[in-house]
Amino acid sequence: MSEALAFVEVMGRTGEGMSPSRVVDPGWHTFMLHTEEYAGFCRTRFGRFVHHAPKSRYRDRATMADVVARIRAHGFSVDESLWGAEADCNEPACCGDGPCR
Repeated sequence: MSEALAFVEVMGRTGEGMSPSRVVDPGWHTFMLHTEEYAGFCRTRFGRFVHHAPKSRYRDRATMADVVARIRAHGFSVDESLWGAEADCNEPACCGDGPCR
């Protein structure tokens, strides 16, 4: 969950869209399902709601490396195991249509 929180924090601070890894994304979804808490967190921290856009970007190695670099640049540590091999899998190729892990 800490990876998802760091991810949302960086998006909220910068206003830039980013893609979570397939492993981190469920943490963000879990937080968003607690709608009042998530909305309050976003409002308090960023003054706005941080929206989720499903399947808006691919999760390739270059994208994940960029996201990890952005998170680190904002002072967060990163658990590489949550951003690594799963990054090889992207939604159009893998949601039931391809050989995902």
